[in-house]
Amino acid sequence: MPVLTRLMPSPVVVDIRAGALDDLPTILTDQRIAPTGKLAFAVSGGSGKALQERFAPLFPGAQWFSQADGTLDGAIALADAVKKAGRYDALVSLGGGKVVDCAKYAAARVGLPLVAVATNLAHDGLCSPVATLDNDAGRGSYGVPSPIGVVIDLDVIRDAPVRFVRAGVGDVICKISCVADWELSNKVNGELVDGLAASMARQSAHAVLRHPGGVGDDAFLTVLAESLVMCGLSMSVAGDSRPASGACHEISHAFDLLFPKRNALHGEQCGFGGAFATFLRGDLETAGEMAQTLRRHGLPVLADEMGFSSQDLVEAVLFAPQTRPGRYTILEHLDYNADQIKDAYADYAKAIGS
Repeated sequence: MPVLTRLMPSPVVVDIRAGALDDLPTILTDQRIAPTGKLAFAVSGGSGKALQERFAPLFPGAQWFSQADGTLDGAIALADAVKKAGRYDALVSLGGGKVVDCAKYAAARVGLPLVAVATNLAHDGLCSPVATLDNDAGRGSYGVPSPIGVVIDLDVIRDAPVRFVRAGVGDVICKISCVADWELSNKVNGELVDGLAASMARQSAHAVLRHPGGVGDDAFLTVLAESLVMCGLSMSVAGDSRPASGACHEISHAFDLLFPKRNALHGEQCGFGGAFATFLRGDLETAGEMAQTLRRHGLPVLADEMGFSSQDLVEAVLFAPQTRPGRYTILEHLDYNADQIKDAYADYAKAIGS
C-alpha cells in the first residue's frame, strides 16, 4: 500500500499570546495532557521560582522540583526525584532554555509527556526533539520526545531580559544558512533533504528576517515565538537537527568549547555564524540582509562584539567541524586553513561588518 501521509510528533496545545498563563490551569487539565490532574513542575531559580509562587496555590497536589540546572547530572537528578515522588500525568517546565532541556531529558527518562512553559525566547529548543546539556566532556545533544504542549505568554516574555529575546532572533534567522548547508550536502554527497522540514525552517527564518517590528512589539514577538516553535517542529519532521543546525551551530559550539568562560549566548553566536557562513557561501546579498537584521535588533555581527578576537574566530572556525563529526556544511566543503579563514573574515568584516 502506498504511503498516503506521515505521522509527525507535534504538540496538542500551542498557546502563544499575551495573558496565556492566565489560562494555564485550564490548559493543564486538558484530558489529553493530564487526565487525573497529577502534575510535576520543574522550575528554574529565577523566573520559574516567581511563577511557582503564582501557581502553587492553584495546583495544591502538584510537586515542584528545582534540579533543572542545564546539566546532564541535573537532568538525571530531576528524573530520579520525579520518579521517587510518585506517579504523574505530565511534567511541566517553567523557565528558560536550561530548565526546558533538563525537563525534556527527565521526562523522556521517566516516560512522561512534557509541557513547556517558556519565560524567554532565547533559542529554538523550546519545541525541539533535542535536549542540549552540559556534561563532563563539555556539552552534548540528546534525542528526546518533543513537548506535548507549549505555552508562551508574551507578557512574561516582555519581562525577560531583552538580550534573551534578541538571541532568539539570531537562532531563527541562521536557519537560512542551515538549510543551505543541508542542500549543499545533498548536491555534493547525495544526503537526502526533507523538503517539508527544510521549508518549515527556511520560511520561519524569512518571517523573522523581514518582519518590520521590534522585540517590544506583540506582533513581532508572536512571529518570533511561532518561528521558534516551527523550527523545533522541523527537526521532528526531519528526525534530525539538520534543518536547524549547520555551520553556524558548529561555530557556536566551537566558541563554547574553546572559550567557555567568555562565550556569548547561543543565539547571538548562531546569528553571527549564520551571516558569516552565508558570506563564505558567496551569497553576499543574503549575508548582508542577515547582518542588517541582526544589527537592527542589537545583535552582534562581528567576533569582537561578542568578546572574541579575530584570532579566536579563526581558531573556532578551524575547530568547528569537530563539534559535529559527519555533518557536511560550507566549512567542511571549503576546508580553509588558518590564513584563508583570516582573510575571509577580514573580507566579511569589510563588506558587512561596519
